[in-house]
Amino acid sequence: MTDEAILVTGAAGFIGSHYVRTLLADGSGPGHKAGTPRITVLDKMTYAGNPDNLAAVRDHPACTVVTGDICDAELVGELMSNHRYVVNFAAESHVDRSISGAADFMRTNVLGTHTLLDAALRADVRTFVQISTDEVYGSLTTGSWTETAPLLPNSPYAASKAAADLIALAYHRTHGLDVRITRGSNTYGHHQYPEKLIPLFVTQLLQGLKVPLYGDGLNVREWLHVDDHVRAVELVRTAGRPGEIYNVGGGTELTNRELTGRLLAACGAGWESVEQVTDRKGHDRRYSLDCTKIREELGYRPRTDFATGLAETVAWYRDNRRWWERTW
Repeated sequence: MTDEAILVTGAAGFIGSHYVRTLLADGSGPGHKAGTPRITVLDKMTYAGNPDNLAAVRDHPACTVVTGDICDAELVGELMSNHRYVVNFAAESHVDRSISGAADFMRTNVLGTHTLLDAALRADVRTFVQISTDEVYGSLTTGSWTETAPLLPNSPYAASKAAADLIALAYHRTHGLDVRITRGSNTYGHHQYPEKLIPLFVTQLLQGLKVPLYGDGLNVREWLHVDDHVRAVELVRTAGRPGEIYNVGGGTELTNRELTGRLLAACGAGWESVEQVTDRKGHDRRYSLDCTKIREELGYRPRTDFATGLAETVAWYRDNRRWWERTW
């Protein structure tokens, strides 16, 4: 076991795979370069966990991929004993799916997180980073959430993530486990499974199909490029404080209607490609994060301009039809 051995759960998914590829990028040549962390990926490989997302690091000498469930206490215990750090990306994450059936969300997001925390405590893990979401705060009309805002989740997904956060903090306060939590805003970029708004709309529009716009389209979200998100996570893992929560935002707030207009323009489509549909149940009106804490403590700044990031994302989906046609 090396001092920098990291267990990364859910790392065949969108953000987790970006995190692994980013950490191993400087050590991608032959052999194992000094300073490159050794990473074990644990992923159940469900519908959104795509092994192709790890193709760039599959043969990397510092990367091991294990197919398994974070609710499997025996497997988790075996893996945990060989690692000093845990970064938990594993989650069921699509709000619509949680509305139609919440059982998998409670099992993975709540029970799975508890299984990891319990194993981490017994293995004397140095640091446990829990990846959460701005959705745990609920909805707000004006201003931005700080990390001390109460948790008021509205969807089953958000409630399961809030529960996981509270369990993680309880392990810190009760047992002294070094737990650190990140709460990111809506994240976008390449390799995202096409059920979320941006990849769904892009892949539909590229096929000449209509896209669904919920309700009046005036729900507001803050957008964060995946490169900025994973950089923030690594800042928290390496320089954050035990027991602390860090909001991670991208700084660009748009209504869904405004975002739709940008996606239509990027894909060469018009508003006739938009179908107004019944609003989602319990649809939160607006999310917005105050990122003062991570900015002042850890020096975080989003680096990716939204217009540039969106154009690059659309171009990637246009150039990689085989990936999403096989995935979706």
